[in-house]
Amino acid sequence: MNAIEIKNLTVAYGENIALENLNLDVETGSLMALVGPNGAGKSTLIKTILKFLKQITGEIKINGKTLAYVPQRNSVDWDFPTTLFDVVEMGCYGRVGLFKRVSKEEKQKVLKAIEQVGMLDFKDRQISELSGGQQQRAFIARALVQEADIYLMDEPFQGVDSTTEKSIVDILKKLKSEGKTLIVVHHDLQTVPTYFETVTFINKSVIASGKVKEVFTQKNIDMAYKK
Repeated sequence: MNAIEIKNLTVAYGENIALENLNLDVETGSLMALVGPNGAGKSTLIKTILKFLKQITGEIKINGKTLAYVPQRNSVDWDFPTTLFDVVEMGCYGRVGLFKRVSKEEKQKVLKAIEQVGMLDFKDRQISELSGGQQQRAFIARALVQEADIYLMDEPFQGVDSTTEKSIVDILKKLKSEGKTLIVVHHDLQTVPTYFETVTFINKSVIASGKVKEVFTQKNIDMAYKK
């Protein structure tokens, strides 16, 4: 069964086509890397799945009940006055409502998610005071609290150190072991075979998609990056 099915998807920014006639099936329980050059439409695809952007043509079918999103770190206003705990607690709002009181049970879920990303000692710290890697882990914790079926992550390894990167990989693999579906925008081709089970090469449309051992070839890399 597929968690996401995309057929003939076209998305544009004004006159500029970002995605054109894109077709992609994402199998339930897969850990997928979404790779391609800058401007290939990777982030656009994620945002269109989330309905942040509207397609011109095409259909997106989502078979999971809930989606969680980890945005690019540079797209967030980190100067907003709020604590790490408050940021992660926002992940509860889909269940409890935006202006409803968060229960003790939900707060325990928040603490557990913060602990999972190794940030419990920083829970009361202002988000603006955290390092880039710590901020990234905060948003991953927020996604974990959502207890989603499908996780969409836009470059979660961007600007993090090697220790944080390993921690994030462990979290991704744990989520996969729980049957979750993960699509991760990724830029480091060298780590794709180690971190991911499946890979999709994209450059406005899908160049190749499948098991890493089958489609992660120099030919597909060259086609996607037009070398």
